[in-house]
Amino acid sequence: MPNPEDTLCPEIEETEALLAGKAVTVGEGELYVVATPIGRIVDLSLRAIKVLQGVDLIAAEDTRRAYILLNFLGIKKKVVSNQKFNEFHKTEYFLEELRMGKSIAVISDAGTPCISDPGNELIKRAIEEGIKVVPVPGACAAVSAVSVSGFDLRSFLFRGFFPKENSEKKAEIQKYQSGITRTYIYYESPKRILKTIQFFADEKIPCHLCLCNDLTKVHERFYRGSPEAVLAELLENPNAEKGEFTLILELDEAFFAEKESSPLSPEAALCEAMLQKNCSSKEAIELLLQSGAPFRKNELKDAALRLKKCFGSAE
Repeated sequence: MPNPEDTLCPEIEETEALLAGKAVTVGEGELYVVATPIGRIVDLSLRAIKVLQGVDLIAAEDTRRAYILLNFLGIKKKVVSNQKFNEFHKTEYFLEELRMGKSIAVISDAGTPCISDPGNELIKRAIEEGIKVVPVPGACAAVSAVSVSGFDLRSFLFRGFFPKENSEKKAEIQKYQSGITRTYIYYESPKRILKTIQFFADEKIPCHLCLCNDLTKVHERFYRGSPEAVLAELLENPNAEKGEFTLILELDEAFFAEKESSPLSPEAALCEAMLQKNCSSKEAIELLLQSGAPFRKNELKDAALRLKKCFGSAE
């Protein structure tokens, strides 16, 4: 959000003069999805300013933060709360305003609305009613972070906030085996960032990380490397648990090479190891883990239980 000490970019007046013949118009009964800065006020586009000036009403995730931005820009508009706890309740109100010809801008606390932020319910309903929905592009933490990651961007997957519960975390990393992409994007809370990076280190995920903290802000910082290296750097920083985090994860190519070179299911791998070494399933699990087989310990334990149900005790 804007710093009160900041001033508007001095080139804005010159730019406005140059674009005087290309006025930004706001249509009646139209819904505008307006991206706001994630750090520096100068990242707000001139078009976004013009739209915020032109609409009748602003639907904001946090009205207090919206007024900070609007007051800085000298814009006086009616602002109505549209956050995750009242989004469904307020949607009908906004739709009624649109039906009556009012124009509305949707903004979040920072960045592009609807990307792990409120707003999507209103956009969905507006589209269903044939109301024109207009994007006003700008800052987005996920796109900004992935653009400076240096990772494989032929495809990538945004997954929102990384799961909180351990079972959900395990399920999330199971998705990596699909091979749909090497690169994943997550948001994370400063209160959970150490636990999340520790989780990747403990699970021995073969990957590299680009952890972005306070993107575009004065104290912007990047942590790069293996989960272990990033965790060590975080622990050395007394301010590590402050600010906003965007995490980019790139799986090592070897991760997929191992999967391709070992088409065996965990059950088949266990049976093969038990026959070759004439050992129990418990011993076979340890042998497979020591050999670097592309299976997690819990995955092999579950496979052993399934084999036991089918064929009786394998101990």
